[in-house]
Amino acid sequence: MTDHFDSGVTMLKPAANNPATRPSLTDALVVSVNAKAENALSLLRQVSIEFGINNVTFANSFGAEDMVLTDIILKHALDIEIFSLDTGRLPAETYDLMRATEKHYNTKLNVYFPQADAIETYVKTNGINAFYESIELRKACCHMRKVEPLQRALKNKSAWITGMRAAQATTRASLPVREFDTANQLEKLNPLSDWTEQEIWAYIRLHEVPYNKLHDQFYPSIGCAPCTRAVAIGEDIRAGRWWWEDPQNKECGLHVKK
Repeated sequence: MTDHFDSGVTMLKPAANNPATRPSLTDALVVSVNAKAENALSLLRQVSIEFGINNVTFANSFGAEDMVLTDIILKHALDIEIFSLDTGRLPAETYDLMRATEKHYNTKLNVYFPQADAIETYVKTNGINAFYESIELRKACCHMRKVEPLQRALKNKSAWITGMRAAQATTRASLPVREFDTANQLEKLNPLSDWTEQEIWAYIRLHEVPYNKLHDQFYPSIGCAPCTRAVAIGEDIRAGRWWWEDPQNKECGLHVKK
């Protein structure tokens, strides 16, 4: 297995209706993507060595960015665990990608679920779709379905890795490559912080990385099914997440700083 990123262009079948998945693979874009991929690999390898086996974990939510990091981690056999959060309300396409990822990379993913009693109490008290009614109820839903399972996933870890990019949202504009996560009390790495959306999709095409088919239907950002919709041409890439809320509130609590 080589550590060099091959610059040869391997073409995927173009997505049916999403321009984001078929950027023009110019020589300049290929060079840029390969350079950034090398940087990401170097950072991931450095962190895995720094913190040791079983101490670094990657949160894969099966978005395009997370699939890029999954490809880098597994192709280079890095000592980094990969886990995912199954909220219980994910789109069918996300479950399809979970299975496709395991088959494509011949691996098994660690999946964390919310506590059943918390879900039952929330639904009994507030209703099945109460998250539409207020920010407080939406954040409470996100907390029990995402934040609490995340806390279990990060327990006894020294560092965790995300696929966040600075350009994704106003809440992430100053996203550093490396920071200390005060909420979870461990190091946090964002290797794709400076990547553009074009570079993400160029990498996916160059390396034939599996991706969520909802991206082909104008879903640039994918979360739980009831809280995610397609976006219109020209809309912000996070416009389809919690679209009924102000952009300043569009985080689920996984990446909130204390």
